[in-house]
Amino acid sequence: MNLAPYRKKSPWILHYNAGGCNGCDIEILACLGPKYDIERFGMINTGNPKQSDILLVTGPVTKRSRERLVEVYAQMPEPKVVVSCGACACTGGVFRGMYNCEGGIDQYIPVDVYVCGCGSRPEQIIDGVIQALAILEKKTLEMEESVKLKKSPVKEGSQVNRRDIATKIIKI
Repeated sequence: MNLAPYRKKSPWILHYNAGGCNGCDIEILACLGPKYDIERFGMINTGNPKQSDILLVTGPVTKRSRERLVEVYAQMPEPKVVVSCGACACTGGVFRGMYNCEGGIDQYIPVDVYVCGCGSRPEQIIDGVIQALAILEKKTLEMEESVKLKKSPVKEGSQVNRRDIATKIIKI
């Protein structure tokens, strides 16, 4: 069964706070509220990385959260998209240079969408997640790209010879 059309319409978002002032977290909760209602796009905030499609990270990476952030990223299934929300997650923000802060999340995991601001407005967060949807759809199509075998089967008399047709797979 092809699940790609349904995945685009209902991505699950995993929100992870790497450490910070929680200003962006409050704005994310405002996105889930009735005024902005991000769930109208079919998005659900989940707590399980194994079921989520989009990782929404806030706060700078601290020494304590670094390993957990990489572990959460590794537990997410492919295709996955990472959204860096707020100045702290993008560059370290006001916490850059402190003894326990190691900077932005792009030093440890690949980031697809940056949402800047301190704290990011709900409209910006929604725009970033909508951009993440387009990237998720593109990554899904790349994964489902069909492959072409090197040779086609050869008919020898009444039998079909399928030997050596899959020695090389060529992407189209």
